[in-house]
Amino acid sequence: METNTIKKTTPFMVLLFAAIAAIFIQPATPFNGEGIYNGADIAWVLTSAALVFLMTPGLAFFYGGMVHRKNVLSTMMKSVVAAGIVSVLWVIVGFSLCFGDSIGGLIGNPKTFLFFNNVIAGEPWPGGPTIPLSLFALFQLMFAIITPGLVVGAVAERIRFTSYILFIVLFCLFVYAPLAHWSWHPEGFLAKMGVLDFAGGTVVHISAGCAALAGALVLKRRRSHLDHEEIPPANIPYVLIGTGLLWFGWFGFNAGSALSASDLAVSAFGTTNTAAGAAGLSWMFFDVIKGKKPSVLGFCIGAVVGLVAITPAAGFVGIPQSIFIGVIAAIISNLVVQWKSKTVLDDTLDVFPCHGVGGMVGMVLTGVFASKKVNPIGNDGLFYGNPEFFFTQLKAMVIVVLFSFAVSFIIFKLVNLIQPLRVSSEEEELGLDMSQHNENYNTPSPLTTHQQTF
Repeated sequence: METNTIKKTTPFMVLLFAAIAAIFIQPATPFNGEGIYNGADIAWVLTSAALVFLMTPGLAFFYGGMVHRKNVLSTMMKSVVAAGIVSVLWVIVGFSLCFGDSIGGLIGNPKTFLFFNNVIAGEPWPGGPTIPLSLFALFQLMFAIITPGLVVGAVAERIRFTSYILFIVLFCLFVYAPLAHWSWHPEGFLAKMGVLDFAGGTVVHISAGCAALAGALVLKRRRSHLDHEEIPPANIPYVLIGTGLLWFGWFGFNAGSALSASDLAVSAFGTTNTAAGAAGLSWMFFDVIKGKKPSVLGFCIGAVVGLVAITPAAGFVGIPQSIFIGVIAAIISNLVVQWKSKTVLDDTLDVFPCHGVGGMVGMVLTGVFASKKVNPIGNDGLFYGNPEFFFTQLKAMVIVVLFSFAVSFIIFKLVNLIQPLRVSSEEEELGLDMSQHNENYNTPSPLTTHQQTF
């Protein structure tokens, strides 16, 4: 009984301790950016940060619409709760681990920006010299929020909510932060190798996809998967709404990563939209070739795969080349989904085939189609006579895949030792909406009813 009480009170006590510690951090005077800051750049990156945040509820709708009706709310909640957990963690130590003073090119010094110390008063980040460091930090926060939310789709319908909260914390500290430092800090070892990841193909999508694979393996198969039950999506219009919000938000995700209101942002905007459209059509038409009918789900899933694949390449490739990237990524992910369906792997919503494999395809094709004509600080790819850069991208992809999978697998195993990852068979049968949250997708929860009568 005492152990159970400790487990229930620990999350609140940790949050309370952080809140009290934050009281003693002295407010800072903002850095004087007169003659340095650009109003248009600030406005665009502020807008982009808001767009990226919108992707998190978009992802919740996208995932929530595809699971069983008894698991809709629990699936959506696991994506949305990341906004709370990561926002607090980011201010305390997350931003510092990602972008603090480099320790051997592997991780940032946690003291550099502890509790956002030196952020408000700090000089602009080298990659965004015309915007405040605080804005860069908040923009990057939105990427950190959505990444653990992506993993939800692979472990949906069977993972305990409190266990997933602990996973989010550990994943952000030990997977996301190192990868962000490696790729986006000037002293990060991947950045010094010459690896290009414009908006998070490695940091966000490959890491989440590989973590999803690890989670599916650790949690094992759902009862419905073992019994080969066909589970109809709870609400396909939710999937369509989620796709629209993700597509809309992705313009901030990719074009905002230019960190300026510039022609590079416009180019990234164009590649993002084109790849998504091409991939949606590619997935849908490829399904028709396989004997299926064109479907809403097919187009939506394909479009998201295209958005994933173009993410690392968005600011380095031309708009015409993004058509090829979208089409090929959708075909490859489609084939991997088909292969996965013949195995015992229970990745509920195909996160690894779509985000993991999609990110890998995008990473490799960045090494093929990148051009200095699009972005002078980038590189020329294999298609333009530079095989060395292609192999650099390929090597980085392998490193990130192995690191993300191995560390995520260890995290899932560790969490399972502290708090069982998987709900009981009775809770799984009842559905996670009721067993984990005492709420129901179809009827008002007791809390909602009380509020209405009050």
